[in-house]
Amino acid sequence: MGYRVAVVGATGNVGREMLNILAEREFPIDEIAAVASSRSVGTEIEFGETGKMLKCKNLEHFDFTGWDIALFAAGSGPTKTYAPKAAEQGCVVIDNSSLYRMDPDVPLIVPEVNPEAIDGYTARNIIANPNCSTAQMVVALKPLHDAAKITRVVVSTYQSTSGAGKAGMDELFEQSRAIFVGDPVEAKKFTKQIAFNVIPHIDVFLDDGSTKEEWKMVVETKKIMDSSVKVTATCVRVPVFVGHAESINLEFERELSADKAQEILREAPGIMLVDKREDGGYVTPVECAGDSATYVSRVREDPTVENGLALWCVSDNLRKGAALNAVQIAELLGRRHLKKG
Repeated sequence: MGYRVAVVGATGNVGREMLNILAEREFPIDEIAAVASSRSVGTEIEFGETGKMLKCKNLEHFDFTGWDIALFAAGSGPTKTYAPKAAEQGCVVIDNSSLYRMDPDVPLIVPEVNPEAIDGYTARNIIANPNCSTAQMVVALKPLHDAAKITRVVVSTYQSTSGAGKAGMDELFEQSRAIFVGDPVEAKKFTKQIAFNVIPHIDVFLDDGSTKEEWKMVVETKKIMDSSVKVTATCVRVPVFVGHAESINLEFERELSADKAQEILREAPGIMLVDKREDGGYVTPVECAGDSATYVSRVREDPTVENGLALWCVSDNLRKGAALNAVQIAELLGRRHLKKG
């Protein structure tokens, strides 16, 4: 026996990826619904590589009664209106927006890191999916934290345009084309030209000079992994279509050698260690696109601080940073609580 699953925001990048991953991982499904805004009603979307086509249903009129799980990839606006309705109708919501992440009654879950926290979902019938850059980082950090306790994290991100949706990817393509043919370059989605450039600005600025994306990495890491860890982040948009990269410097309470860290990461769930210390012996965003793993490379000791390590972390932000993590949460929910299939 399987589940009745609704994917809300099914026509967007993340929604489509959720459908692909549900099919790819053979999630036990009795019925699947693609749900979207009224302008997408009737649009046909393929359910992974199953050959099955789904016609989009209207979110405004969708009745979640009798549905087991709703994967929301609709943004904070529609989620604020419809996620509580779905939850009240008995459907467990797994939300990819930022809306509920810091709600104390809503668990914020990365299954490899804090699976036990999912038990708190019954307070609101809602589970939050973390920010894409946070998700991949805590997967890499948790096994090292367990070994030697991380006290401080300094991270610089190199985030792809797909993190800003289809409009971000389109802008990179259009600006790149314009530069090659000599047309004027226009910035619409981003604050500055993204083609052949990097922009140290993701989301809105806060009073302290940081951006909301940087704030998310700080507070979400604390909620998911350990509230005592100090985190500082600089988040940068780069001219890449898919795949986020992060340069991470860590300080530990106890000594942890680079060799030992590599040994730990090699066995850690969700991690692929590729660290050959030679030309090409590391992973880049191009290589991780379409893959489910979080890749770690360039593990080395940082001699400028006591008990310091540095590493490079890369992951497909549409998968582990969003859709895959949401499906893994659904799998965890099924194993621990719903128990079907």
